[in-house]
Amino acid sequence: MTEELIAWLREACRAYAVKPHAIFRKEPSEGVVWPIEAGDAEELAEKLQQRGHFVPLPKEPAALANVIEVSVVDHVLEKLQELPGAKGVRGSERGYPDLEILAPQFGGRPYAVEVKVAKRSKNGRQTHSRISLYTGNTFFKYPNLKWPSTLRAFGEYAGHISLIIIYTLDTATMARVKDPEVIVHESWRLASKQRSSTTREYLGAVMDLEDLRQGKGEFDTSDAFYKFWRNYNFKVGRAVAKQLEKMLSEPK
Repeated sequence: MTEELIAWLREACRAYAVKPHAIFRKEPSEGVVWPIEAGDAEELAEKLQQRGHFVPLPKEPAALANVIEVSVVDHVLEKLQELPGAKGVRGSERGYPDLEILAPQFGGRPYAVEVKVAKRSKNGRQTHSRISLYTGNTFFKYPNLKWPSTLRAFGEYAGHISLIIIYTLDTATMARVKDPEVIVHESWRLASKQRSSTTREYLGAVMDLEDLRQGKGEFDTSDAFYKFWRNYNFKVGRAVAKQLEKMLSEPK
C-alpha cells in the first residue's frame, strides 16, 4: 500500500501553492484610513502591502523551510478529510515524523511522512544543500524503541515517506518562494552515503534534482540502505546515551 499512498500524496500536492504570503504587521504606516475595502484576496493583499502591513517571509533557508513545512502539513491534513475513515496526526516541531497517516485506503497501518524543503542551487540542477532524511543515532538506529520525540517506534510504521518541496528563492516577493516542485518517494530511495551535516548525526539525501525526482539514491534496496546507515559510526552524546539507557532499562 506504500505506492498507493505515495501516488495519493503526489496527486494531493500536485497543485500545492505556498499559502503563507507574508508576515502581518499590526501597526500600519502612518496616515492610513480605516476600514479597508477589497473585492477579492488579491486586492486585499495588495492594499495591505501598500499600507505597510506586510513584512516578507524570512529568506534564511531553515527559517523559510519551517514556514513551508507547516503549510504543507496543513494542506495534506485538509486533503485527508476527503478520505472516509482517514486520520492524520501532526508530529512535534523537532520530532518524527512530521505527519502520521492512517487510512483504510492504504491498508489501515500507520505511515510516517516527513516534509522536507530545499532551495534549488544557482545552476538549477541540484539542491543548495543536502537534505536530511533522519537523525541517525536515536529512533532510526533503535527502531523498536519509542523515543520521546517520536509518535511511535520507527519499526511500527508500514512505510517511511519523504515529501519534498523544491523551490527557487525569490527575494523580490513577500513569499520568497518561486516555482515550487513536489517530490514524493520512500525515504530510502533518496538516500546518499553522505551525512548532511558535519556537526549533527543526520543521514543525507542525494543532491541531484533529477535523481531526487526519479528516486535514484545510492542504494539499490532498502535492506542495503538500512544495513549501511545502522552500522554507521554515529556519535552518541551524553544526553542521548542517558536516554537510551533509561529506555533499555524500562520493563517491556
